[in-house]
Amino acid sequence: MLSVTFPRKICYFPQKIVKVAFFFLFVCLLENGSADALPGFREFNLDQLRAATSGFCTDNIVSEHGEKAPNVVYKGRLVDEDRWIAVKRFNRSAWPDSRQFLEEARAVGQLRSERLVNLIGCCCEGEERLLVAEFMPNETLSKHLFHWENQPMKWAMRVRVALYLAQALDYCSSKGRALYHDLNTYRILFDQDGNPRLSCFGLMKNSRDGKSYSTNLAFTPPEYLRTGRVIPESVVYSFGTLLLDLLSGKHIPPSHALDLIRGKNFLMLMDSCLEGHFSNDDGTELVRLASRCLQYEPRERPNAKSLVASLTPLQKEAEVPSYTLMGIPHGTASTKQTITLTPLGEACSRLDLTAIHEILEKVGYKDDEGIANELSFQMWTDQIQETLNSKKRGDAAFRAKDFPTAIECYTHFIDGGTMVSPTVFARRCLCYLLSDMPQEALGDAMQAQVISPDWPTAFYLQAAALFGLGMNNDAQETLKDGTNLEAKKHRN
Repeated sequence: MLSVTFPRKICYFPQKIVKVAFFFLFVCLLENGSADALPGFREFNLDQLRAATSGFCTDNIVSEHGEKAPNVVYKGRLVDEDRWIAVKRFNRSAWPDSRQFLEEARAVGQLRSERLVNLIGCCCEGEERLLVAEFMPNETLSKHLFHWENQPMKWAMRVRVALYLAQALDYCSSKGRALYHDLNTYRILFDQDGNPRLSCFGLMKNSRDGKSYSTNLAFTPPEYLRTGRVIPESVVYSFGTLLLDLLSGKHIPPSHALDLIRGKNFLMLMDSCLEGHFSNDDGTELVRLASRCLQYEPRERPNAKSLVASLTPLQKEAEVPSYTLMGIPHGTASTKQTITLTPLGEACSRLDLTAIHEILEKVGYKDDEGIANELSFQMWTDQIQETLNSKKRGDAAFRAKDFPTAIECYTHFIDGGTMVSPTVFARRCLCYLLSDMPQEALGDAMQAQVISPDWPTAFYLQAAALFGLGMNNDAQETLKDGTNLEAKKHRN
């Protein structure tokens, strides 16, 4: 066997080097652990995202501009992965070139950082363009800075936001994504630990050469007004406007702020809520940094790495968790709780007609007291026997997925009028849904409820029919009714 002997001195490392190596390894694991746990970027189909957002229900809109915004963000849940997501649905005209959209999304989807709201997927079907990112449960910087309810943002947290944002921009620059579209307080969101993160959506560009920018002209980088082009230094200018937001608690135009700074009146910039909570030296340093970022000439502005170096020494309460500084209960999402659905309720919420069919076929008539009582009679008239035969032929067609025949046979049974069965109405309801007749399906589901007012299945199927009709809010309420009945049934 071949034996290889290495020089003895190679086996020894100075103790200090070993300690430093382990320290950097620990930092890397700490900073990237959560990001590495994310799934890789993938492409979703439209049905998956429609199911995750309950049919793009308006109740699930989380973007602060609401449903009238050109690009709407929805909260959603990937049931199979038990993962909450944010789904951004673009205006139809936003990305006419599907190939460019996919290229941009795939490139941004390769980024993974604790400082970013990471992109985990996209969808490009027909004219639909959607991005899928991690869900951030604790609102935007705009909400916490300008529209706070319980307490103003503390000085230590404001400086932490600035540092984490600078680190996010430095990471993106190191990965070749230095351009960021319209950096502002809506683009910074807070995760379950209260840590600020930069939205990945702003990294998506409709134009690779930087000719894409939309914001209030008073806050627009000067070079964009001159040339119509955005460059990496433009992002630093926008970072400077964010520093002004953090210092003042208001959205102050850079020109006005620079006049105050030049006149040595920078204390007039400071948020009155912060009085007595920061040192003059720290305040002066942050104002000076903002002033450098807002220089007219792009070459006079610092780069992202320099921003990180300037902000790191200003962290005074680094050991205090962000959720403590923010006054956020740890791990509690500041969003509405979502109801827990049964398998049938889940299938109806997704309008998964195949799954609904499997469940109804498996359950059979066990919840149908009406038909069971009728079957207990031993003697039948010819009319009753024919009615029962219609039901049996309908059931056979239902199992065979011959839905037109099932509708015909179930209709004959119902029109006979001698027996009443909510399950027959439920099955015909699904047949109507599978035949693209949601209005007729809704009528059958409601008739099933009339016969059995406490039967959850009738409510679930109503919800499915309402989703089919595009009445998403009503569908959500009906799902809740069905779930409450199911819970009551199990308690009894």
